[in-house]
Formats: sequence, structure tokens, C-alpha cells
Amino acid sequence: MLRKRIVGALAALTTVAAGLSACSPASEPSSGEQVLRYAPAMFPVSLDTHKFAGEEAVQTAIQQIMEPLVRVDDGKIVPVLATSWENPDPTTWVFKLRTEVKFSDGTPFTAKDVVASYERHTKLDGPLVPLYATVTSFAATDDQTVTVKTSKPLGTLLSSLTLLFIGPAGKINADGFFNKPIGSGPFTVAAFQPDEKLELAANPSYWDGAPQLSKLEFVNIPEVAGRITALENGEVDVLTQIPPDQIGSVKSSDGISYSTTPSWTYYFDWFNSNRKPFDDKRVRQAMWHALNLESTVKDLFGDLATPAQAPLAQGVIGAPKLSPYPYDPAKAKQLLAEAGLPNGFSTSMQWPLEGGPNIRALAQAMISDWAKIGVTVKPLEKERAQWLEDFGKLNWDMNLQTNVTGTGDADYTLARLYVCTAKRNGYCNPALDKLLLDARSSVDQAQRPKLYQEAGQILWSDAVGIFPADLASNSAVRSRVQDFVMPPSGRPLFAKVTVSGS
Repeated sequence: MLRKRIVGALAALTTVAAGLSACSPASEPSSGEQVLRYAPAMFPVSLDTHKFAGEEAVQTAIQQIMEPLVRVDDGKIVPVLATSWENPDPTTWVFKLRTEVKFSDGTPFTAKDVVASYERHTKLDGPLVPLYATVTSFAATDDQTVTVKTSKPLGTLLSSLTLLFIGPAGKINADGFFNKPIGSGPFTVAAFQPDEKLELAANPSYWDGAPQLSKLEFVNIPEVAGRITALENGEVDVLTQIPPDQIGSVKSSDGISYSTTPSWTYYFDWFNSNRKPFDDKRVRQAMWHALNLESTVKDLFGDLATPAQAPLAQGVIGAPKLSPYPYDPAKAKQLLAEAGLPNGFSTSMQWPLEGGPNIRALAQAMISDWAKIGVTVKPLEKERAQWLEDFGKLNWDMNLQTNVTGTGDADYTLARLYVCTAKRNGYCNPALDKLLLDARSSVDQAQRPKLYQEAGQILWSDAVGIFPADLASNSAVRSRVQDFVMPPSGRPLFAKVTVSGS
């Protein structure tokens, strides 16, 4: 862990060095090769998708290598390693698997691989495990059939399975497997060093047709300015999450195409309700009323964000629509006084370095507003590896970050993060639990949004966190890149992307 932080710090000291690493001789394409270089805003600290199942950077990387049973495409669940599924009864799901699929090492893909991947994910007790809370058995009926039994109807199983990536049963539990994971996807891992580099090679035996890209390189350039310079110089081909204050520069550059798309991404600032004074909802409400978010969001993000109307983005299936907290410093001071804090208090807020567009500026604006009501907030910007460690251990007072509803279904965010058993931020409300778990089990797609509306209002009124803005996705690609698509998840697939020329 220390080595990772040192590497990250050295990289952050100079964008020149990062730019040089992006175009080192070892990365230069040979004649006839198609090589694409992608510089993500967040670089994967691991490829262990079962351990870091909710991490955007990890998911973006691993989906090039390993595959799930199903995937979301244009708002619908579509087959990947499963070809079909059915419900012979309300608590049973039967999946038929694709035949003649092989992992990149030549091992045949069977139902045992699906079960082993599910069991490893569950054993690690990662952040997505609550999505499967009502699953009672997950079994290989035969080589091409997986049968899932649940204790009650589970209407969200398909969307949850979009994030369960499958590896070979005989190897997935081996020490070091995820240093160079094996999957059935379009690419294989040529080299990976956490926080440094990820080099992928085309899988020539990919069941859906070998990609035309010979190599796909994830290039780690920690600073925004360095990434944009690398794009303009042709050292990288694709950028995402371009900050609003840099869009003009990107748009005016020759040979670069800029676009925006709807997104499932939003900002949130959680309170650690295990710590005083945030165990008092009046304090949490006061902190929200103190923020002039409408002005801040407009100034910092322009057309790339809108003030949030729910504890998740509006484009997500089942997202409620709520009224934003009004900016009212007088009300904030009144609430603090009622909570026994008439003179304010001191606290801290952490966020990950480069953890979202204009995240540092957003944090600074919020801290400035809080100072006006007597609340002094110590800023704690952390390198991502350290931030992840502290976040998981609840070693923070407030935590600012972006989040993506990875499945496109409200259950992924609301029931995964806010039920009592999640223990993500110290908040627990049995009434909320019932609403969220009822919504999860309902197969009535008209009923689920009504339950989420009630649940969302509880989270909003109790001010479990502050939800500043919903974000749009943006991307910039060089003209040599064709067929790049940015999905609402913000996690692009490169299997069908091609490049031409140099």
C-alpha cells in the first residue's frame, strides 16, 4: 500500500513524466497494429472485481477481460455469457449458458465457473453482496445451466448479475490470480501494476469475434492538465470525465471530437453518523441548508451538472424526484443552536485526489459556505488507495465523492448502501430497510418507483448525506478513433472500437 502511495505521489509531481510514460518506446505500435491509449480520470488500484466490485475504475478495466452473464444495453438487459433465463416459479431463476465459450487460456466455460465466481464474491463480503441477500442457493444444474433460488421474489437479480464477472473455477481462488486475471472477454492482461499501468492485448479466440484493436493501454496521468496535453499531442486517444473548465480547450483542439451523454453518476457528501455531532439529524440538516448549491453547481459545472433531486441520479430506473434543500444560513444556525452547537464546531471532510470533475473546487466551495455558519472543516484530499482504505474503515467525519449506479437500477444504490446491514455510514432506519427490501423483492415494475419515492424522502429528510449534483458524462476522442461509445454507467467497452492511422 505504501509503495502505491509513493508511486502516485511521484506521478502527481510532474505531468511531464506521466506524459513520457504514456508514449514510451515499449508502447509504440508495430506496423499494422491497432493500439488505443485510454487515460481514465481514475486508475485501478486492483483488478479484483470481487473485492472492489463497486469501484468504477476497477469495473471499467475488468469488463475488458472478464464478462458477466448479462449486461445493460440501451436500458435493457441483454445476454452475454447467458443466452436465456426464465422464472419457473417466483423464487427460482434458471439461466442457460452460451456453449463453446472458452477462457483466454483455453479452459472451457461452464456453469461451475459462474458458481465459483459468485461464491468467491460472496465470501469476500464486498460492497455488492447485499444485492444477493435473499439468495439461498446458487448452483450448477449441469454444465450449461445455473439455477438460483431465493427466499422471496428477487426482481433485481438480473441487474445485479450485470456486475458479477466470471473467471475459471479452477484458478479464480488462487493467490495472485487477479494480478493477471483470466476471463472470456475480448482482451487479456499483458501487464498490470496498480496505480501505474495496465496493458491489454486482443484475445484472438474471443467468442464474439476478436477485437480489431491489437492493444489497449490504460495510461495513468494523474493530473487533468497532463491528460489533456497528452490527448492534444496524440499520446493518448480517449479521455473521459473532462472538467468543465477544460472543455473549451478540448473543443478547440484540431482532430478531437468532444461529446456529452446522460449519466448515472452523481456527487454525494456522506456524514459519518457514528461520530458526533453527525449522529444528530439537525446538524446534518443544518450543514445542507448552509450550502448555496444552486449557485455552486452552476458556477463549477455549467451544463455538465444539475442540482440533485434524489440520493441518486435522475436517469436511473426508479429514481425519486424530491425538492432540493433551500439555501438558508439562518435556518442552519437555528438548527445548530437547537442541537446544542450555537457556536458551531470543527470537523473534517475527505475526498479522493482526482475523484471527480472539479471535486477540489466543490469541496472548497462547501467548506467556505460552512465557515459562514461557524463550522470549521479541515480538508483532507487523499490519494485514492489511502482514501479507499479509510473509507472502508469509516475513518472519516464527512466523505465527498462521485458514485455511479452501476446497474442502472435504484436498488444498486439505495438498498446496497442504506440498509442497516450495509454499515456504510453509521445510519440505520428499520422503516427505510422495509421499503428498500420490499422494492427489491417486488416484480411489479409499477410498484417499485412508489416505494423508492418513500425511501428517498426518508434519506432526504434525515439528511444522511448531502447530494449536490447529478453529472453528465463527457468524453473526447481523437479523429483516428471510431465506434467509441460512452454508456450511462461511465464505463466504456472497447471490444468494437477501432483506430486508423497514427
